[in-house]
Amino acid sequence: MFLAWNEIRKNKFRYILISGVLMLIAYLVFFLSGLANGLENMNRDAIDKWKATGIILTKESDKSLPQSSMYLDEAKKLKGVENAIIGQLNTIARNEKVKANVSIFGIERDSFLQPKIIEGEMYSKVYEVVASESLKNDGFSLGDQLQLSATDKVLTIVGFTSQSRFNASPVVYTRLDTLQQVKYGGAYSENQDRINGIVIRTSDLSSVKTSPELEVVEIESFIEHLPGYTEQGLTLQIMIYFLFVISAVIVAIFLYVLTVQKKSMFGVMKAQGISNRFLAQSVVVQTFLVTAIGVVLGFVLTVVTGMFLPNAVPVSFDYITMILYGVILIAVAILGAIFSVVSIVKIDPLKAIGG
Repeated sequence: MFLAWNEIRKNKFRYILISGVLMLIAYLVFFLSGLANGLENMNRDAIDKWKATGIILTKESDKSLPQSSMYLDEAKKLKGVENAIIGQLNTIARNEKVKANVSIFGIERDSFLQPKIIEGEMYSKVYEVVASESLKNDGFSLGDQLQLSATDKVLTIVGFTSQSRFNASPVVYTRLDTLQQVKYGGAYSENQDRINGIVIRTSDLSSVKTSPELEVVEIESFIEHLPGYTEQGLTLQIMIYFLFVISAVIVAIFLYVLTVQKKSMFGVMKAQGISNRFLAQSVVVQTFLVTAIGVVLGFVLTVVTGMFLPNAVPVSFDYITMILYGVILIAVAILGAIFSVVSIVKIDPLKAIGG
């Protein structure tokens, strides 16, 4: 420990350079993990609020809520299972100033899908809605009249709920009959008893019996089939894994170069009776100190950056995951130092000092 720290103090610039590079790598890893977590939340915010174990959809929908369509009577056939019906529509909503892609959820009042109000009141009349607070951040406010694409129906925001997104779109909650009128164009159309799915809560999904044309989908499987959800997460995870490898390679190259430069010094130390084990421990401790400093600085820089990011940036930091990634970065850096350890062990004291 003494030898490792003493050398760092005497060669500050070299090790500041290494720590600086590792700090930037750690910063990028932490930021990408926050981006992956934020994009994940954007897709599943509203679904997580259901606290459901499964959802019933049509088999032909390929586990997609917008593509599923069934009759309202299907919910009445379920026995002994807590359930809530849901209708869904993707559309564009606009007020006098801004517009946004939204996902409208038509639900029954007092069902477990009903959102909690943080501002305003719960909808009670036809064409009244409760919107996600992300729409408030985008420029919508209480009392706004929402013009919808492909329909002349107008909705009124009477309340806001906490952040709620479905497949990256802010959710607007309303009565089921309101959604049906917006979606099908009339209160008594032939489609007035159509819904998109039935959300269920049960400890045993296999015991739920449905019509042959329907299927019970486990909620995590339903989330994984959201468009782009799996692909986004996998892409960012692969980038993070590559950064782990890059970190190990950078540390290995830096330390190997430093070891070659100090070859004669290591030869003298070995000639004086200092063991390979002691020298190897010195390199490992040195690597740990330099990497730990870089990772900690990267962590602090990421947290500070997060404080100044606008709401439009989909970043959500999970500090436990960040700490785990920090530990992995330190571990792979130490693995990268093995090349230097091996080169130190192979040093012949006589050749190193020119004997």
